Amino acid sequence: MWQRTIALFGEAEQGEYKTAYFCRSLEDLAEQFGQPPEDSIGIHYAVQALLFDYQLIFFRVAEEGYAYEDYLQGMQLLGNQALIPQLSAIALPGVGEPAIIDASEPLCELYNSIIITTESDLYDYLTAKRVQ
Repeated sequence: MWQRTIALFGEAEQGEYKTAYFCRSLEDLAEQFGQPPEDSIGIHYAVQALLFDYQLIFFRVAEEGYAYEDYLQGMQLLGNQALIPQLSAIALPGVGEPAIIDASEPLCELYNSIIITTESDLYDYLTAKRVQ
């Protein structure tokens, strides 16, 4: 059942924040989240994941890349392996902020999964100044 699952964080027109939504079809996605907000790419990634037969755990965030508390709450929920035994990837479209990406690292180690991001977000992450 959990062989191909992606956790994805993104903006959406509707749905609760800091809540995990399980989507197995495009119909689930449309009913739970509605249309994607302007300049958002999370719903687009969600559609692609579902079209490639991945199950989806979607976390609605207030603003992609900036709603730090929304991301952290979702990652805490993902940390419960009793609820989610396997996770192929964590998708963070629109996130170039090192604090958010770094917070996903323990989950990637826990699940032996990867991070999915965009080329421009990876560039932002790699070139960001880090406070020490």
